[in-house]
Amino acid sequence: MILITSANGNQGKRLVPKLLATGAQIRACVRTEVSARQLCALGAQQVLLGDLADPAFIAQAMKGVTSVYHIGPTLHQDERAMGFAMIDAAKAEGVSHFVFSSVLHAIASDLIQHEIKRDIEEHLLCSGLEYTILQPANYMLPSRMKAVFEEGVFRLAWSLDRRQSMVDLDDVTDVVAQVLTDHERHSAATYELVGPGRFTAHEIAAVASQVVGRQIEVERLDVEAFVRQRFGNLDPQALQHMLRMNLAIAAHYSNHDFVGSPNVLSFLLGRPATTFEAFVRREHAAFKQGN
Repeated sequence: MILITSANGNQGKRLVPKLLATGAQIRACVRTEVSARQLCALGAQQVLLGDLADPAFIAQAMKGVTSVYHIGPTLHQDERAMGFAMIDAAKAEGVSHFVFSSVLHAIASDLIQHEIKRDIEEHLLCSGLEYTILQPANYMLPSRMKAVFEEGVFRLAWSLDRRQSMVDLDDVTDVVAQVLTDHERHSAATYELVGPGRFTAHEIAAVASQVVGRQIEVERLDVEAFVRQRFGNLDPQALQHMLRMNLAIAAHYSNHDFVGSPNVLSFLLGRPATTFEAFVRREHAAFKQGN
């Protein structure tokens, strides 16, 4: 039995069908009834509804599990404590393999969420569990293409002139499926998962312009206004944490390029990693089909 946390998020909803196709037994952890129904519709054999901030829920989720894929709740104020508790519960239950979804360059500690993931990596490394750590670059997110296709603008929350590496979520979850179904081969490994290319916002817009056949503009977001608009329903403490995290991201990415090498990802996939242009073409085709 493989336990997957945040199982209906960016990774989980792509990963679950791939694992089910191998015959794997899946226990999926989600926080909402809507997510639970969607995971059941995908065919997950067990879906647990609960909060990873609750140690009793973690203990329940871990019962009878052989492998864990822990995807922490991104930008959550309790992400570190949740990660520690997941690792401790896995050790207590005798889990055979703990796979952690971390982040590229977790050592960049001025990025608050990187520091949190670095600490979880360290806790896992010292736990005595068999582990694999995956460190993906920034995701090529379909949600970021919505404004590109509908409004003709690409928006970014940091300097439009700094370069970033990105990675396709399908490539990431292809690797995760390999790691979870062949844990002996990948035990004690730490893998950077990075797609080809290093892009400024202007270069991202240029690629998108070529794909959609019209000029795509670039625009820098006001981070605080964006966070308050999107997460204004959070309690004040959680909202302040969200603001601190996003402002730290914007500051770091505005002062430093955030890049990596695609070599490891291509090696693991056994093929070239997905390019940003291929991603945009795929998402644009899906957008046109849905309209």
